[in-house]
Amino acid sequence: MIDWLRADHRDPNVEVDGRELPIAIRRHARAKRLTMRLAPDGSELRITMPQWGRTLDALTFAKARQDWIGQQLAKIPKPVAIGDGTQVPFRGETFTIRWRSSGPRKVRLEGSILCVGGPADRMPGRVRRWLEGEAQSVLREDVEHYCRRVDLPAPDVRLSRAQRRWGSCSSERAKGRCIRINWRLVMAPDAVRRSVAAHEVAHLLHFDHSPAFHALLADLFEGEISEADTWLKAHGRSLYAPFG
Repeated sequence: MIDWLRADHRDPNVEVDGRELPIAIRRHARAKRLTMRLAPDGSELRITMPQWGRTLDALTFAKARQDWIGQQLAKIPKPVAIGDGTQVPFRGETFTIRWRSSGPRKVRLEGSILCVGGPADRMPGRVRRWLEGEAQSVLREDVEHYCRRVDLPAPDVRLSRAQRRWGSCSSERAKGRCIRINWRLVMAPDAVRRSVAAHEVAHLLHFDHSPAFHALLADLFEGEISEADTWLKAHGRSLYAPFG
């Protein structure tokens, strides 16, 4: 529950059960009303409002929706304490970390065991870097596969750490085509990850969400887009659990 709103408009925030939650205010020319959402990691409350809106309006808006804010905060995934025996998701399955201080520092997967060596305090970063490396590899393969389907050269594929978008596509030839996909999708089932790759490749030809885009996506992706979207809506937020 929100206990009070600080009145310092230069640094607006709300206090939720003893924790200060910053408010990021964005004034948008097209906004006709105030809208609010919580950052996926719970780090801030984001309010979009018309350009003429006052900071006080945003503070009042947040106070009036304190129950909703509390409900959203309760959904934020708890940090995953990485250590010997910790289970981590990878490509839709669950793997168990086995740590040995004298073991090789390079993370390796042996069956259902993720072997990690070196200092214990470096494990979270080491596991994350391994996941990102795997994400880079499989996502590049995904994008190249779908590009071959539409007879296009594969663009540069980069990992994204965005907290809201699973993927994005730049189709401007002058700047160089590039697809960015959230690295955390490597923890989701393969079909879910591949649906995002297919979505972004379809944008290389249709930079909108027109009927032509959806028709191409349905032809490109070998699974059911609706099933992948449903999985992301139900479980996507859990992929953002921080490693600690």
